[in-house]
Amino acid sequence: MSAVARALRTRYPELPVETVSDNGPTGAHRNSASSPLIRCGDELVAVMSMPAPIPNDPGLWSRTATTWPEGKTVAARHRGHLIVSVLGKSQQPLPAARLSTAVIGALIAVIPECCGVVWGGKVARPAKLWLEMSGRSFAPFPDYPFTLWLDLLPFRSGAGIGAVTMGLAAFAGREIEFETGKLPFPTMIDKVAGLAAYLVEHGNVVKDGDTFGGDERERFAVRYKNSDRFGGMPVFFCVTD
Repeated sequence: MSAVARALRTRYPELPVETVSDNGPTGAHRNSASSPLIRCGDELVAVMSMPAPIPNDPGLWSRTATTWPEGKTVAARHRGHLIVSVLGKSQQPLPAARLSTAVIGALIAVIPECCGVVWGGKVARPAKLWLEMSGRSFAPFPDYPFTLWLDLLPFRSGAGIGAVTMGLAAFAGREIEFETGKLPFPTMIDKVAGLAAYLVEHGNVVKDGDTFGGDERERFAVRYKNSDRFGGMPVFFCVTD
């Protein structure tokens, strides 16, 4: 953990970092070298070592194949994992995500055996990508690496094409389900990514029936519903037609 703290100080010079001592479950004092806790600014982050693979989730690796085709094969070789948690009941999702992302990046920097990161049980990313992008953990909006925290998955629909997010609900309470019969694919992806980034930054500020878009001539209505296509999960449903 001392090595992780040093990596955090190197990667984020403005972030005050220290390892801290704690009292074990029996009240026995443990020094900071063996403590699973790191203080980052005013927050405590726990790093727990688990000597077993993560539970297998075929749905996770099926989704991951879109952006990390070899992810399932790479992850199949792992024999243990680390759980990173920002402590405190009043944590806001975005600050906690920024801090967790930074600590995970520091862990990868000092533990070359890390092969990947599973975020919130929903999204998987290769370790090399996380190491690179986590350097922007504390960058101002929209430059922080929110694409590490959610997937944007395309699909075909009766109307034409669509896209759904996975992981946004942790920030806004719902995912985005967007369908269009007239927008080109790159434009659709850009619209969904822009709305997702806005909701990560501001939380659920889009109400049922609100509209969004680049200007007054291009506005898309948002409806609250449980998805007919994706197992009834709560979504911001958007359609262009």
